[in-house]
Amino acid sequence: MRYLVRQKIFAFSDRFTIKDENQLPRYQVVGKLLTLGNKLDLYDMDGNHLIYIEQKLFRFLPEYLIYKEGTVLARIKKEFTFFKPRFSIESQYGDFTLDGNILAHDFNILKNGRIVAWISKRWFSFADTYTVDIVDEEDHAFILSLAIVIDQVFHDNNHNNN
Repeated sequence: MRYLVRQKIFAFSDRFTIKDENQLPRYQVVGKLLTLGNKLDLYDMDGNHLIYIEQKLFRFLPEYLIYKEGTVLARIKKEFTFFKPRFSIESQYGDFTLDGNILAHDFNILKNGRIVAWISKRWFSFADTYTVDIVDEEDHAFILSLAIVIDQVFHDNNHNNN
């Protein structure tokens, strides 16, 4: 399934809708205001809370936790690399890796060594816009939360996370 994630570049808070390939709204992301670090909630369109994303502060490299129903689902850590960005992910779903290109615009998400999703940031857009392709058998909300973390680390203009 393909999703379109579009976040306004200049916004007071992180709040955006994730649409599917048919432009139908599927998820809502809401950021918390006036907090240290990024804190975001992912909801389905019925208002059900699915995922909570929290940036860990005072780390040498960016680190995030993803929660589902109050339990840590995953820990995402940016790895130290010189050219191509890479993240390691410890999760209840298995071992994941995010490998990016040198400009941090395209990423492959690998689960136990197998590609399960592709993330691509559009070059020319009035908003940070990503296409996220996910294989059907994966937890789409979880994979989308990984794409949100990538945006927060590399492209979020509201915080300095690099």
